[in-house]
Amino acid sequence: MPTFDYTAKTRDGARKSGQVDATDRRGALVAVEALGMVPLVVTQSTAASKKALASKGKGKSGAVSPKPPKKAFKLSRPNYMSSRELLLFTGELCDLVEGGMTLGNALNCLCGRGNADEGPSQVITALRDAIIEGATFSAALEKFPKVFGTIYVNMIRAGEASGDMTGVLRRLIAHYERQQEVRAKVTGAMVYPCIVLAMAFFVAVFAVTWLLPKFQTLFDQMGPDALPTSTKILLGISDWSKKYFVYLVIALVAGGVALNRWIHTPSGARRWDSLKLKTPLIKGIVASAIYANFARTLQSLLENGIPIVQALKITSQTSGNTVIGDALMNARDRVTDGTTISGPLAQSGIFPQMAIDLMAVGEQTGDMPSALGHIAKRYEQELNKNVQIFTTALEPIMIFVVALIIAFVAISVMEAVLSINASAKI
Repeated sequence: MPTFDYTAKTRDGARKSGQVDATDRRGALVAVEALGMVPLVVTQSTAASKKALASKGKGKSGAVSPKPPKKAFKLSRPNYMSSRELLLFTGELCDLVEGGMTLGNALNCLCGRGNADEGPSQVITALRDAIIEGATFSAALEKFPKVFGTIYVNMIRAGEASGDMTGVLRRLIAHYERQQEVRAKVTGAMVYPCIVLAMAFFVAVFAVTWLLPKFQTLFDQMGPDALPTSTKILLGISDWSKKYFVYLVIALVAGGVALNRWIHTPSGARRWDSLKLKTPLIKGIVASAIYANFARTLQSLLENGIPIVQALKITSQTSGNTVIGDALMNARDRVTDGTTISGPLAQSGIFPQMAIDLMAVGEQTGDMPSALGHIAKRYEQELNKNVQIFTTALEPIMIFVVALIIAFVAISVMEAVLSINASAKI
């Protein structure tokens, strides 16, 4: 049976090291807990590990096979989790806590599942150490604001107050799964037009850089005055792109950087978010996703006992749109004066009447989370419909654009060739 080295904390706070025999690492953790200590580090004994590696590395001749080369480095972001890793961590933590493990032991168990140098393992290790030192889970989470947002921290804090940590973790899993599903739908709707536009760009570059030079000798023989107008335009575009292509690329990159910086300014963000809510084709997708996210977020916070004023503030910060966020903050300020939520949101002129009416019904019945759930379902259905409309409408438009580019190139070349044939017959 393998031997495991452990470092654990005793009930009086002292650290103690030793060895236990167990079939695997989880069994070793249980064995250390049975001794009345909190395991901090549990690893297989070095001597046992070397012996196991030596027995596995020997072939039939008894020679030890060479060790595999170590990786030079691995690119990873320290103290970071992606949204997918966060969802996986929350699900595994929920399963362990629901199975009867204490929070500290569950985090300690999750620490050993990944590479210690990777971002997720670093985050989990820091959380475990904070819990062992006596911090609350929500206070430990607040040390990583880029990983655990305000929704996550406040819902965990509500779970600590109510004693229903498992239920809160389950709601967080459902919330982030729905959020990822909405994000995937919006991203999927944008993939097709980007691919088609990229194809159109490469077709134009191919025509200008490879196709036209094949006919350049014929065009020179005809002279500029004998060329058709479309051919002159195409040759002009070709000459211009050859001379200024580098400058065009620099201008596009500089423009992209400038636009990105402008978008991240307060005034730029408001104008950009307002534009997204008004642009044809995409406004339905953007608005439906924002309304569904707003309703689900506020519903989750209210169901976990977060006060309405604090819930509106958190929702405004996570709405994903500054225009919607400003409307929610205005509603929050009005709620503190004793007014309803639906009234200020209706006066903003941003939220649709159907959502306002359902929130008003929720306020009258005293069941706002249920009303928000209906709003979320309605706009999730609207999102599916708008994505379908977007892709259906965009497909013929993109095909027409690509066909127009190809037709322009083909007609320009063919007109020049026919002009040469006509002049040769004469």
